[in-house]
Amino acid sequence: MVRVGIVGVGFMGMIHYLAYQKVRGAKVTAISTRDEKKLAGDWRGIKGNFGPPGAQMDLGKIARYPQWEELLADPKIDLVDICLPPAMHLPVTLAALKAGKHVICEKPIALATADAAKMVKAAEQAGKLLMIGQVLPFFPEYAHAYRIITSGKYGKLLGGRFKRIISDPLWLKDFYDPREVGGPVVDLHIHDAHFIRLSCGMPQAVFSTGRWRGEVVQFIESQFLYEGGELAVSAACGVIDQQGRSFTHGFEIYLEKATLMYDFAVLGGEPTASMPLTVLTSSGKIERPKLRDVDAFAAELAEAAKVVTSGKPSPFLAGELALDALRLCHKQTQSVRTKKPVKV
Repeated sequence: MVRVGIVGVGFMGMIHYLAYQKVRGAKVTAISTRDEKKLAGDWRGIKGNFGPPGAQMDLGKIARYPQWEELLADPKIDLVDICLPPAMHLPVTLAALKAGKHVICEKPIALATADAAKMVKAAEQAGKLLMIGQVLPFFPEYAHAYRIITSGKYGKLLGGRFKRIISDPLWLKDFYDPREVGGPVVDLHIHDAHFIRLSCGMPQAVFSTGRWRGEVVQFIESQFLYEGGELAVSAACGVIDQQGRSFTHGFEIYLEKATLMYDFAVLGGEPTASMPLTVLTSSGKIERPKLRDVDAFAAELAEAAKVVTSGKPSPFLAGELALDALRLCHKQTQSVRTKKPVKV
């Protein structure tokens, strides 16, 4: 049994806590938060743009620490799950690795690529696992798309279009601060940057246009430029002011013998799959694959537990892959600033 300590009880900390209840082979044995109400189990003030609302939690025999350093010193913890704001990812990850713990840290891996590289190097030096909670490959539609791409079932990958758009997250006061959360590109688009890196490889360059909000890009359109120019990949991401659609994501992925289409949104608080995962084949067939109803976060954390147990790195949660995704995000922002393609 992998014993888990969660550091940070905000929205993602709650999502992870609930997901672990569905994971065989892992158990939350400790939490850390400076908030006395949350430490006592009152999570009713937690809010996010998906998932359940905050509630009163029965924390039972779970150890509760007001300081994260106390949790890291707990000898009964195998895996530290860091759900703190991104600005805290570097120091807490380094401390956890030094304390001899394996780490799964929420995305983005860090705010600066240099910090992310320090985290990856520290894990190597400590001989411990560093995993980053890039959950997108565990959503059923994206997982199925990845399997189709890598299997070669429908021939070579030709390209794809990805999107990820939210309404203004009014409850997150530091969302647009590049020193605390990072803004829409680093905090939101990084999901698609990670999936593009995973599925298509690292591009040679990026070219992006966008709209600024203060020091960060609020909305961005990007082209990922690959050697030879045969692979055409683009993505749109950012924030709109209208509150009626709190979240949407989707893709069109083009293969030699098929096109994959998917579009999902939360409209007026209701989940709406306007285009369930659909496969258009070269023979003219329209297929809708039957997908398992999977909690993506539970699947992600089950993968993390499996990695800790087996010692074999995950192809989806690797720190190096998350570092590449962060690097792409910063190159895209640089391209918006310079109005020119930027080499990766």
